[in-house]
Amino acid sequence: MNKKVDVCIVGAGPGGALLAYLLAKKNVSVILLERSPEIGKAFRGEHLNEEGEDILKEHGLFDAIEQIGLLRMEQLEYWQDGKCFKTILPDPQVGHLGIHVPQSHLLTVLLQAAEKYPAFTCMLNTKVVELLKNKDGSFCGLKAVSDGEEIVIESQLIVGADGRFSTVRKKAEIDATIRKHGFDLLWAKIPAPDGWEPSIKMALIGDKQLSLFTQTKGFIQIGWNIEEGSFPALRKQPFTPFIEQLIEAFPQLKDTVRQHIRSWQDFVLLDVYSSTSENWGKEGVVLIGDAVHTMTPTGAFGLNSALKDADLLASLIDENYIYKLDFISCATQRKKEVEKIQAIQIEKEQSFASQFVVFA
Repeated sequence: MNKKVDVCIVGAGPGGALLAYLLAKKNVSVILLERSPEIGKAFRGEHLNEEGEDILKEHGLFDAIEQIGLLRMEQLEYWQDGKCFKTILPDPQVGHLGIHVPQSHLLTVLLQAAEKYPAFTCMLNTKVVELLKNKDGSFCGLKAVSDGEEIVIESQLIVGADGRFSTVRKKAEIDATIRKHGFDLLWAKIPAPDGWEPSIKMALIGDKQLSLFTQTKGFIQIGWNIEEGSFPALRKQPFTPFIEQLIEAFPQLKDTVRQHIRSWQDFVLLDVYSSTSENWGKEGVVLIGDAVHTMTPTGAFGLNSALKDADLLASLIDENYIYKLDFISCATQRKKEVEKIQAIQIEKEQSFASQFVVFA
């Protein structure tokens, strides 16, 4: 099977899906490839900040997402010894300290919006196996396997929106510089107890951060920093003393924690690192989101940065021309913003314990 389009986007996460919609709306023929058989199946960040919210509102997408379901965080709390000692409320003009948007809700709206345009095609269960080059060395398309069938897609531009382990980045031989942050993260999801208010709650366990994020549909997401590389040894130790620290930090979670976190298998491990790439693309290839600048979970910037990349890139493309020189400007502008965000993440990680000095 052979296909020919203006733009081929690899990765149907929020950045790739938004870019596909914005291009299809401009009558740029675009095909969106996703290696998973289902949209939004893999775990990813799900918190919007003001920038991400503004982009979705600018393009008339936010209201539809809100109709499906989202949750605004009403306060940020710092806890010690089972009690809240500091509360931060949102700026009244903003009205929240972040918005939980299930990725399935976000992607449903983006893809339904894109599907209204004939220029859009989406293919699931499709794995990229090779990038194709012209005689001059520029990239001109790719080979993929879709539902077991090999396909060739010719395109003026390939966009790698395929996450931190980007196949497009590797196949294009674009280097990424990895920075470890000294910790990994354990995720868990539990039902919220009755009366739980939409909030972000923080505690300090030893010298490591413990965070609770209220989610839609009555759940709480737990993010627990642990020493980098320590999980194999940690899971060989008794489980109960570890989880009792969570209960001591947030006593109101006692029943739901004991019911729903019963072994190490109830946690998901995230190998935490950030990355940057000096080059955001090559002739015929451009990268966005985690494919080019992986973020740590700190501050929940990843989703929003991917949306910003997609929004800016879409503004440089129309149905007649792909302005190659503008991609350099696009990358330069976003690089500076990403550098600032990653510096903010490091500062937040290094200064987190200082929020608890009153108890030192």
